[in-house]
Amino acid sequence: MRTMRFSYPEPKNEPVLEYRPGSGERRLLKVALDEVSSRCPDIPLIIGGREIRTGDRGDVVMPHDHGHVLATYHKAGPAEVELAIEAALAAKERWAALPWEHRAAVMLRVAELVSTKYRFALSAATMMGQSKNVHQSEIDAVAETADFLRFNVWYASRLYGEQPGSETCCLNSMDYRPLEGFVYAVTPFNFTAIASNLVLAPLLMGNVVLWKPSTAALLSNYLLMTIYEEAGVPAGVVNFLPGPGRVSSAVALRHRDFAGLHFTGSTEVFRAMWRTVGESMDRHRSFPRIVGETGGKDFAVVHPSADVLAVASAIVRGAFEYQGQKCSALSRCYIPASLRDEIVGQVGDMLGAVRTGDPRDFRNFVNAVIDEESYDRCMKAIAEAKASAEARVLFGGEGDKSRGYFVEPTVIETTNPRAPTMEEELFGPVLTLYVYDDEDFDGVLRLCDATSPYALTGAVFARDRQAIVHASDVLRNAAGNFYINDKPTGAVVGRQPFGGSRASGTNDKAGSILNLVRWTSPRAIKENLLPPEEVGYPFMAEE
Repeated sequence: MRTMRFSYPEPKNEPVLEYRPGSGERRLLKVALDEVSSRCPDIPLIIGGREIRTGDRGDVVMPHDHGHVLATYHKAGPAEVELAIEAALAAKERWAALPWEHRAAVMLRVAELVSTKYRFALSAATMMGQSKNVHQSEIDAVAETADFLRFNVWYASRLYGEQPGSETCCLNSMDYRPLEGFVYAVTPFNFTAIASNLVLAPLLMGNVVLWKPSTAALLSNYLLMTIYEEAGVPAGVVNFLPGPGRVSSAVALRHRDFAGLHFTGSTEVFRAMWRTVGESMDRHRSFPRIVGETGGKDFAVVHPSADVLAVASAIVRGAFEYQGQKCSALSRCYIPASLRDEIVGQVGDMLGAVRTGDPRDFRNFVNAVIDEESYDRCMKAIAEAKASAEARVLFGGEGDKSRGYFVEPTVIETTNPRAPTMEEELFGPVLTLYVYDDEDFDGVLRLCDATSPYALTGAVFARDRQAIVHASDVLRNAAGNFYINDKPTGAVVGRQPFGGSRASGTNDKAGSILNLVRWTSPRAIKENLLPPEEVGYPFMAEE
């Protein structure tokens, strides 16, 4: 009989390599990039541990060189989704019954494989398939993926240890069961780490998963799936279903055993999925858990006391790293008239040193947006701003999709705080500035709070402590992740749990114990050590 009890110390965040010229990691990554660029794997579905090729195929291309096919893939149809559900449910009992520290061991092995054996291959797949530069790929595909896994194990140990008190006559306990059924994970293109966490967080808590990966991230996501298998995830516990989301969602969300949705993507898609779940409620065995992180129209409000260089640096990094394709990317900025010229001048100088191009050239800061649809959406918004009497383009404003989907980092200044680019999410390298009178700081805070339907990330820049406190109070519901004198991007697992509310999602805080709770169905257990043997109570006795 096993008598050991596992205790997991708080992990440290995975160190981020710098890839300086001449370094060993730079050389190894260059080799991996060549390998990824030259191979063209045929990506199958993986259901119940078996590779399935449907013959209905699509291509995975480089966004920065869209004539270069990186891989082909097979698309799941309704029959394959049904088969995946059967495989997941067949694997569920054994996986849920496995002592949790063994599930934890599998997660920790995945983290080790990601940060060692597959570090450069996973980073290269992310760079080529999702057009991320080396730094963005390192902090995402490697560091954050490993951090989610290690911190989730620690959070799970704390959650399982959270037990009710007992009295002398009884023992009380809490059984954190997995959900009854399967979890459907729909993952985005922009973060390899998020794709991994959306699948593995429910898995750690004993659930089984149907995984619908983004077509634009299939290269890195397929590598993740093979890493999971190597780490010991049993057949059927994760089922990998490339293909159109509408096909897999139509089956999964209406199924009797659908127990939960773990989603990152657009607000519109999330709302449509929620409606489908609601319309199918009579079919479901239980009320499904719906966890989603969606869009953002993330802001920075600059007080007249702010540090100009800090503001300018935050603007360039926050708005244009990974081409603005982060839910947290800065896309609207409110600056005081007294600092307008200095801030714009510094931003212009910094953008003048920014290069755009292929991520294989490590000198490039900005790479391609993910696909033609994204390119066209950005260029349409820029064209409308150029044609508007209320706006002008200060920097950038051009694009070229002849070889790759390249949009210049673009800064627009508007006199209308309700202009489309101040309200609508573009998910691209486009930032809009609005200049306000210095005396109207309170008014601009309230304007910022009311302008957008989203509430994901935001920042305030000020040296004046009273201004910081006031901004934090007024903007309390405007952002789930709020930053003081820092860009509104770059949340670190274990340090800034991530998520927003309003139209930005359910705010279940990925990278925290709060998210793991959502993948459990607690059962309270009482054992009476001295059961009563009569009906009466003392108050019923005769005087």
